[in-house]
Amino acid sequence: MEARIPPRPGTVALVHDFLLDLRGAERVFLEMCELWPEAPIFTAVYDEDGTEGRFADREVHASFLQRLRPSARTFRTLLPLYPAAIESFDLSGFELVISSSSAWAHAVICDEHTTHISYCHNPFRYAWNDRDRTLTARRDPVSRAALRSLFHRWRQWDWIAAQRVDAYLANSNTTQRRIQAYFGRESRIVYPPVEIERFDPTTAVEGGGGDHYLVLSELMPHKRIDVAVRAFNELRRPLIVAGDGPDMRRLRSIAGPTIRFVGRVSDREVAHLLETSRALVVTAIEEFGIAAVEAQAAGRPVFSVGMGGALETVIDGVTGCLWQGGPADLAEAIATFDVDSVDPAECTKSAARFDRMEFRRRLPREIKRVLDQAPASRPEQVHAHQPRPGLRLARRGRTRRSV
Repeated sequence: MEARIPPRPGTVALVHDFLLDLRGAERVFLEMCELWPEAPIFTAVYDEDGTEGRFADREVHASFLQRLRPSARTFRTLLPLYPAAIESFDLSGFELVISSSSAWAHAVICDEHTTHISYCHNPFRYAWNDRDRTLTARRDPVSRAALRSLFHRWRQWDWIAAQRVDAYLANSNTTQRRIQAYFGRESRIVYPPVEIERFDPTTAVEGGGGDHYLVLSELMPHKRIDVAVRAFNELRRPLIVAGDGPDMRRLRSIAGPTIRFVGRVSDREVAHLLETSRALVVTAIEEFGIAAVEAQAAGRPVFSVGMGGALETVIDGVTGCLWQGGPADLAEAIATFDVDSVDPAECTKSAARFDRMEFRRRLPREIKRVLDQAPASRPEQVHAHQPRPGLRLARRGRTRRSV
């Protein structure tokens, strides 16, 4: 088969679920944006301040939900509307659409002349792998019944949407298995990029880290941060919890005097907290877990649940300790594992496997592979045109306008 010529500039579109703050998925999407600097961005809702202006110089198209001005704290209340929002974009005229999806971005509708490749961080967890815990967390039987019905319809919609995607890329073995189980689709793995150059492991080499342990996470119930809080209450060792989210109040209420909450912190503060920590503590089953790689880039070990992405990023007994169970099991792992025996050089070597330059090489290669295998029948001249309906949010200082 004759190799396809890569799409010309102006014929590629990038899609992401929502751009309201900078979490792991948004950092991966930033790297995608670097690879296609001229591609317009499509997202359900957008907050320039919440994303620290990282997309201010890009052509960003938000859906009709933008008029409701959602924020990182309020966007979840619009959950039933996101399928319609993401399907509202008109992406005809693009040769290649690349979606970055942990919920609904993979559901964009493309025409028959477009190749749609979806980079999947995880199928929408609340409707699939985390649905039971989400439902049991609701004490009100009426809201629980409403959610159960919503998630049932969402899974039907999600499966249908997944069949429209030309090819899937997964961020880990865990996500790859879920794509197969939930959508019946094959995928290939491209590990997320990690900015390992942000970290200076010499602090770990010279001083062996500080006294505190660190949790670096969004404070959501499924992250199980309460496991770390209860373990360190028992251990009476210093723990710093960096991050924000709806579980903050509950976690503060059960935290003892050795636990300090610092809220959301900057990249520079993250680097400092990691470099001066004893170790990073991960209590959730992560699909990949960028924070665990960042800790190793800083020369520090990781105590992580021995499931999910940690099996691919943490070398048990060498760059950290893999454990399973609850607070007592974590406390025992921390009490018995010799952090000082961990070689910072082994940690940085492990982190180097996920350097963002590797992502920048691998992702275009995988996309070219899909294009080479796709039918070569494309119009000779394809022009990208503006989406409708929606809102175009262009460079800083311009006003929002309907298109």
